[in-house]
Order: sequence, then structure tokens, then C-alpha cells
Amino acid sequence: MLKWPPAPSSGESGYRVTRYPGRCARRFVGYAAGVALPPVTGPDARGTLASHLHDIEALADAALSRLDEQRLLAALLERVKTVLRADTATVLLLDRSASQLVAAAASGIEEEVRQGTRVPLGAGFAGRVAASRQPVILTTVDHTTVRNPLLVDRGIRSLLGVPLFAGGKVIGVLHVGSLSSRAFGPGDVELLQLAADRAALALQTMMSQDDARAALALHRSLLPGDLPRVPGVGLAARYVAGSGNVGGDWYDVFPLPEGKLCVVVGDVAGSGLAAAVIMGRMRSTLRAYILQAADPAAALRMLDRKIQYFEPGAMATVLYGLYTPGTGEFAFSSAGHLPPVLAAPGHPAGVLPVQPDPPIGAADDPQRRSATALIPPGALLCCYTDGLVERRDEAIDAGIGRVAAALDQLTAAGPGHGGDSAPLAEDACAAVMRALVGNTPARDDIALLTLHRQPGDVTPAAS
Repeated sequence: MLKWPPAPSSGESGYRVTRYPGRCARRFVGYAAGVALPPVTGPDARGTLASHLHDIEALADAALSRLDEQRLLAALLERVKTVLRADTATVLLLDRSASQLVAAAASGIEEEVRQGTRVPLGAGFAGRVAASRQPVILTTVDHTTVRNPLLVDRGIRSLLGVPLFAGGKVIGVLHVGSLSSRAFGPGDVELLQLAADRAALALQTMMSQDDARAALALHRSLLPGDLPRVPGVGLAARYVAGSGNVGGDWYDVFPLPEGKLCVVVGDVAGSGLAAAVIMGRMRSTLRAYILQAADPAAALRMLDRKIQYFEPGAMATVLYGLYTPGTGEFAFSSAGHLPPVLAAPGHPAGVLPVQPDPPIGAADDPQRRSATALIPPGALLCCYTDGLVERRDEAIDAGIGRVAAALDQLTAAGPGHGGDSAPLAEDACAAVMRALVGNTPARDDIALLTLHRQPGDVTPAAS
């Protein structure tokens, strides 16, 4: 087994790409700066240079850019086989959670993909390429040098593999194999690395698009569709993805069998598919614990224990409140979340007196407390995530103050505004988003939930 690159040599290289006439030299002089070409010393060498440039053109052909990522990858593997006179070509992607390489595309040995081949990071041929972050040439292919038995069964006698990089990180491996005693050399290494760089761009785009689509689909499936209809209560909500990226913010609202209304707003650290998956698990888990525990703090404590055990490293802020229609009682607990804003007629809007406990996943079974507030008839309660109020150039209190000001204007209009309670909750959402977001793209996810207690929502006193 030979690792690449060898020790650098000293002296002039003698490479003279610009002297070679024709379209290839002009078009690919930029590639040649990073791909070693043979010295030009005679007619035969010029022929070798022409062949080398033709190989580069085949791998860097602009026409490939007009293909979608999946077809580009398939076409690139075919060209790699042709250029390097190889019989097989395979792309494996790194699954970081499992520390394994997973076969994603193949030509000449398609069974690697069809059988779901996995290679541990650092083990076998491909595993060593990824772990070392360096090209590897293998001249003996047997069960002592490779982890994947398909390579031996296929009759491959020599292998060349290079890492796939994206953003300076290894995302996978591209390798080619020969059924003959093909001796891969330095030029082959450089050409395969060029192909790997091209493949990495396609793969990064594919994975980003797939993750974004999956995260958006997951998020949409988990957010409540129709908000519950509760007598005496108006509800409205908004969700906006930050900078086009779906993250881990969510809201949830649903009635319990005894008639109380559960209100949840949360924010999982991170963004993209990983955060959306954690968000989905937290939402479903908290729903289950809410049915078991009457105290909001107890439900959040159970959620915290579950997340720390099954999702180590995940962290989130969560506000969970339990609203009682008729009385206006709002029992709530905060796991590091921002306080709700309450706006009641005749009183200036302000935040509820919340004593936030540590976020979910931040501490080892901390004490969690519940508090109780009264939502007066005609009042608006606004729960939100930090993407709504946080700005880099100002204190977060300034954003919360703008929320309060927007709600104050609505409650000052009196109980008849909008005709009934539901439109006022919707108007509150619209007013807050207009005041806090306006026409500026959101940098972070925004989840917003407003609750309006109808002025006539009063339980008659017992006689």
C-alpha cells in the first residue's frame, strides 16, 4: 500500500501549459495550476500533455453543470472510469453520527449501493482514505487490506481512493478499481482528486437540498394545522424560517380532556434537518408527558431527563403554559425561554414575571418551578421565540418592548375591535410581525403564538 503524495521534489518543474496551443490550454490553465502536468521537452511529451489536458477537460466539462446533481454524479463516474482506464468507480458518503462511510453511487460495482455497503471510519481501504484525509493507492486487494468483501469478490486487483472535501471537512471518498494489475500513479491521483472536487460540489448541493426539503416537510407536518376552537379564546400563530433555513423553533397548542388549553413555544439550538428532527422528538415527547403530569414544571423535568438520556448534546428553550378558560388562570414553567408579553385593557403591556430555569439539556436534573398568572378578560398573551426580538445591534429588551407597544395599540382600541376574539388574536400576530420584522428577512427562525381572552369569558361564581 502506498500513500500519496510523496515527498516534494526540489528544482524547476518545467511545466509550460500556456505554450500548448488550442482551446484546452486556454480554458484549463486554471485547473493546471493545481494539477501537475508533464514537462514539455519534445513531440512525445507534447502529445502526453495534450492527452492530459483532454482528460482534465473531460472531468471539468462545463456541460456537466447543466445536469441535475444525481445525473452529474453518474456521468462523472463514467468519465472517471474512462479517463483513468478503471473498471469500477464508487462514491461513499460519511455518516458522522455512525462514523461510517455509506455507498452512495457506483459504476461497475453497483452492488455496493444496492446492498447498502458501510465501512467504518478508519477501517479498510475507504475508511483509511477518509481518516487520513489523503489519497491512498492499494496494490494488493484482499481480505487483509480491504473491509468490503465486494471489492475482493469483484476481482479488483488495484485501488486508488481520494477524499471528498466540502468546507474543509471530509464528506466522503471517491475510489476507482482495476481488474488488471493497473499501476495507478501520481497523475492518476491528481486527476481523481479533480473529479472528487467536482463530485463534492454536486454532493454538497444534493445533501443541502435534500436536508432542506426534509426539514421543511417535517416542520410543516408537526406545526398545528387548524388551531383549536375553544369557547371564549382566540388563537393565532406564525412561523417564519430564518434566512430560508428551517430550524428548531416550534409552537404547539391543544386542549386537554378536562378543557384546559396547553400552550407551548420552544427553540432547539441549531438549524436544518438535525434541529428539525430534535424539535419533532421534543414536541411529541412533551405532548405525552403533558397528559401524565398536571404541573408544567413536572412535564418539563421529564422532557429534560428523556432528552439528556436519548439525545445527548441537544439543547432547547421551552415555555409550557396551561390556560384555564373561564378563570383566565395561566400556570406555566420556563426552561430558559423568553417571557411572554401580556397586554390587558387599561394597563401597560409587560412581560409575565417568569423565573426561567435552565434550558432543556443544559444541566443535570435541575430544579424546575411553575408559576401562575391571571389573564384578565380582553387581554392578549404573546409567546414567541428569540428570532422575533433578538437583534445583533441592540439589547433583547428593546425587541420585547416593541412587542409590548404593538399589543398596547390593539388593546387600547377596546373590546369591540375586530368584532370578536379570534380576529383580535390574528390582528395581534400581524401587528407584532409588522413591527418586529417588517420587510427585513428574518435571520433566525420565528415562532409566534397569541392568545386572546374574550371579554365575556368569565365563569359564573357558584351560588
